[in-house]
Amino acid sequence: MQTVNEHFNAAFEGRNLKFLEQRVPRKTSKIGFLLLDNFSLPCFTQALDALATANLIRPGSVRTHTFSHNGAEVMSDLGIPIRPDTPLTDIRISQIDLMIVCGGLRSPLTVPGWLSGLLRQLAGYSMALGGLWNGTWYIGHAGLLNGYKCAIHPEQRLALAENVPQTYVSHESVVVDRNRLSAATPVGAFQVMIQWLRDRCDPKLAEAVIALLNYEQARFQSITPTTQPKMTKPLREVIQLMEANLEEPLEMRQISDCIKLSIRQIQRLFRTQTGTTPQQYYLQLRITEARRLLQNTDLSVMQVALACGFVASTHFSRTYNKFFGRPPSKESRYQF
Repeated sequence: MQTVNEHFNAAFEGRNLKFLEQRVPRKTSKIGFLLLDNFSLPCFTQALDALATANLIRPGSVRTHTFSHNGAEVMSDLGIPIRPDTPLTDIRISQIDLMIVCGGLRSPLTVPGWLSGLLRQLAGYSMALGGLWNGTWYIGHAGLLNGYKCAIHPEQRLALAENVPQTYVSHESVVVDRNRLSAATPVGAFQVMIQWLRDRCDPKLAEAVIALLNYEQARFQSITPTTQPKMTKPLREVIQLMEANLEEPLEMRQISDCIKLSIRQIQRLFRTQTGTTPQQYYLQLRITEARRLLQNTDLSVMQVALACGFVASTHFSRTYNKFFGRPPSKESRYQF
């Protein structure tokens, strides 16, 4: 038997973990995916990629199950159907460690009684709950995110905050808060699974998955030019401040005082990195959030206007019409 005298450093150990050890996992982590109509297939596959790779590196680390309401195949947002492998009536559902609700841009935002009841039942088993894309919308409406921080796709971010005020809706794309996991993007879905592997399986296994899957990707990205300049930290701070103050927009002087930059410096940051002025950027941010609220809540036009910092409904309607070519009263309502 050949003796190994050399050891990989941290940068290479993860890539080679599959070949360096054959340890049996102490416990298999059981994860379920509840697929909703028009769920985000990229989110689903990114999450599965992380878990399948973990099993490739250390077999038996994870066992996955897929579910749907009635056991029938579910159509994804890309028009590709997925057939679940386990019925919701299966006794094994109570043994799952983490159930993830997979939503998507066109998933109906009405929350059926069966789904709320199921989620409350699962929470009673003390299992962790997660949401991909807008999956936290359904968990929140079931009353299971009260006091939790969560992530949700930007299209429903402000709407969830308005509809479930007991929940802290983050601007981050990935949030892990105790036994609630959420991701707003496909990349976030991968990251939240990595965090689960790190916390519930083995940190070394999680790092190995990252190293193995990012190796070729990093090489590809290094030769792929980008057309978007990187946003500097000061500009990100200004934008985060704007995002946190939609209902009562800040004056430029207030922003300047908070960020410790002069108004002229802030204007230069926006001009060179966004091609617009701070005032225009702020306005576009507010009007975009207004559209999302109109589409995803039953708030009146005036309530939406006030939530996004427009005191006069006439000003709001005029501005909205300039951006979208129709008044806010004519906007489509996805939920109601």
